[in-house]
Amino acid sequence: MESTARGDRLAAADPLSSRLRVEELARRAGVSVDTIRFYQKRRLLPPPAREGRIAWYGTEHAERLARIRELQGQGFPLAVIGRLLEGELDATDIPLAAAVAAAEEAADDGEPLTTEMLAERAGVPATLVDAVVREGLLVPRLSEGEPTFTPGDVEVVRAGLRLLQTGLPLPELLDLARRHHDAVHDVAERAVELFDDYVRQPLRGSDLDDRAKAERLAESFRVLLPAVSALVEHHFRRVLLQVAQEHLAAVGEPAELAFAEDEVDRLEPT
Repeated sequence: MESTARGDRLAAADPLSSRLRVEELARRAGVSVDTIRFYQKRRLLPPPAREGRIAWYGTEHAERLARIRELQGQGFPLAVIGRLLEGELDATDIPLAAAVAAAEEAADDGEPLTTEMLAERAGVPATLVDAVVREGLLVPRLSEGEPTFTPGDVEVVRAGLRLLQTGLPLPELLDLARRHHDAVHDVAERAVELFDDYVRQPLRGSDLDDRAKAERLAESFRVLLPAVSALVEHHFRRVLLQVAQEHLAAVGEPAELAFAEDEVDRLEPT
């Protein structure tokens, strides 16, 4: 009780720079207590000073929280925010990280949705959404320590539902999705390695100043991302249609073949 009273007297004497209980820090920062504890678990916030069982926070915690919120507002994910706060990210890489975050934000623009909201909008049970998330096939974003989704995720779940409605069984679809995810992840990793080896590293080793290096890195990413995305989407679509035609040529009836050819002409006009 004595340490608590001493802390309260200090807070009253200097309300702007004195020690704060976690509830007061949360109120001043405009976040929840759970968010503060989540940031501590992610090591984005230093631990509080302790007197017995009482945890005291200071202005450095309030300033760190403000900086985290500022960086989140710029679209940086928490992993990048942690490196920025610790000074581990090279100055020339910061605009590149911002460009990556902005691209992700633009792709998933819209209000954050809870699991229940996503399930309701997509017309599926929340348990199905949970199952797909557990499989790693639908990756939520963390907002204030809570998983959230976007309108783009709603469309993905609806597309999966349409596949189920055609009669395709869920276990086989999940297995196919896992295989696709693994293959795409491997290709994406190689693409990032190529970018690092042939764009980022040569630029970092050039005689340009840091600002010019940073600007060129970010611009290179903005050019490459849509180009690579278009190539991958076009190639997968073309291969899928080709495999479907080859399969029907081997096992299909004449009516099926004619329908498939008409669909290919419609979907892939010459």
